[in-house]
Amino acid sequence: MSAFTSLTENFAVAPQLAPDDMAAVAAAGFKSVINNRPDFEGGPAQPSSQQMEAAAQAAGLNYVHQPVNGANIQPGDVSTFASLLKTLPGPVLAFCRSGARSTKLFMSASNSL
Repeated sequence: MSAFTSLTENFAVAPQLAPDDMAAVAAAGFKSVINNRPDFEGGPAQPSSQQMEAAAQAAGLNYVHQPVNGANIQPGDVSTFASLLKTLPGPVLAFCRSGARSTKLFMSASNSL
């Protein structure tokens, strides 16, 4: 699994994960995963949300696909992310291409938590 960066004791971010990483995510103690990447943003080699969801569920994780354009994060994206953070069982791991988009969402959403 790619290294993750803890932003709080209940939230962390990671760069792109693969379906094979979901068991390690669960073993690390996470209960939920948020995927902030649109499907195939990185081309055909990027795992689809459907593949990620199946692997997450098989590992006993809650999974949400919230695709966000990292160059154009909208207020609705932030409010949706804040809502997810309030309702998903934690700890939560969010991922995107590098982790930066998920970090920006978290920092913006933190103002409304």
